[in-house]
Amino acid sequence: MKSFEFLSKKREEKPRECGITMVLDKGLGLETAQSLMDISGEYVDYLKFGWGTSIVHEQDIIKSKVEMYKAHDITPYTGGTLFELAYMQDKLEDFFAEAHNLGFPAIEISDGSTSISHDEKVECIEKAKAEGFEVLSEVGKKDPNLDKELTLDERIGYMQDELDAGSSLVIVEAREGGKNIGIFDKSGQAKEDEIDYILDNFDGNKILWEAPNKDQQVFFILKLGNTVNLGNISSDDITSLETLRRGLRGDTLGKL
Repeated sequence: MKSFEFLSKKREEKPRECGITMVLDKGLGLETAQSLMDISGEYVDYLKFGWGTSIVHEQDIIKSKVEMYKAHDITPYTGGTLFELAYMQDKLEDFFAEAHNLGFPAIEISDGSTSISHDEKVECIEKAKAEGFEVLSEVGKKDPNLDKELTLDERIGYMQDELDAGSSLVIVEAREGGKNIGIFDKSGQAKEDEIDYILDNFDGNKILWEAPNKDQQVFFILKLGNTVNLGNISSDDITSLETLRRGLRGDTLGKL
């Protein structure tokens, strides 16, 4: 039993279909990750092994972390940059085999740092699904100049195609910093009119909004409610985000 629980708003328990939290693991040690999940694992739905970090750590450590996360009913998955590297080197089959060997139940498919045609990306989503993986796909470019070349209609069209191809969730790119990319301006403020347009033309329950900064998390929770799906959350901010979702912090207190 949690202390003062009678003062808290209830949240849907896992497995959740909304109010999903995706946390970014940038290379946590096993014991540190275990301690974090022991205290806050119930608030985490997906755990992304960031970009290509899995390559620089020993296999047994990665395997142990993957199994530990799964023991907390969390879906661990490989970052999109790792997929892009495998695609560039024409080693997708090896990539799928290694992901299976390490115990990953899901992978991210993106084209944020590379030039992959949209049709080829959709085919990769279908291949990954056929290999038995859950797929989260990401739409958007990591280079702000290239990202701005995507019109909103193009972005929405890509999102729908990837959902139709089998993605469980479509991630709206914002990177780790959340500034000057996608739906955020140079100061990190959300472009509300663009978000509204996306939501008018796409199922919001299938979107995972990358919102690495607290003000962005507050914006989405106040705008769309505490069941909004949020990603690229720092491992240090798991508890912070959960208190925002429950109206236990000044930013959302009495506003949900």
